[in-house]
Amino acid sequence: MELIQQVPEISAYLAADDAIDHEHPLVRDTAARLRSEVTDAYSYAEAAYRFVRDTVVHSADSGDMRVTWRASDVLATRNGICHAKSHALVALLRAEAIPAALCYQELADDDGDPGAVHGLIALRLPGRDRWDRQDARGNRPGVDAQFSLDGERLAWPVRPELNEVDCPTLYAAPHPAVLRSLRTAVDRAELWRTLPTAL
Repeated sequence: MELIQQVPEISAYLAADDAIDHEHPLVRDTAARLRSEVTDAYSYAEAAYRFVRDTVVHSADSGDMRVTWRASDVLATRNGICHAKSHALVALLRAEAIPAALCYQELADDDGDPGAVHGLIALRLPGRDRWDRQDARGNRPGVDAQFSLDGERLAWPVRPELNEVDCPTLYAAPHPAVLRSLRTAVDRAELWRTLPTAL
């Protein structure tokens, strides 16, 4: 699949906004701590990925009903769904000047009914002429996402037979429909009812 930048300028994938608030002190402090433990951008990107995947709990796995959407809040609460975790990872990458994008999959339930839009990220490391998608959703039995630059290791490869779709667009900011659901839901139960099933 060819990934397509929504915005041609790479600088858009380094910008801060309400959700990707990488200028927040907590994001900066977390990035600085992770950076101090590695030697280059590649190892930093993997460390940031592992940090978000492994220390920010997916709220559906933990049962936490809180809804987070701003990167700094995700890091403060160590809680969030895939979209929120993606916001946190993008913020940590951009804090260290690594271009990062938000991207999405349209997934289905096992019976083929529309499921949900799943959030993941793509990053562009120095010296590479392509974007690499990564999925920091968090592992559990049956889910084994890994940081990989040599072939994707996502939580859920799409199943074309169920009409699942890898969306090729690389977004510089969260998709408006996803962000609206995250910002307005009073709890995760409401969020499950309002998250889009397609973009």
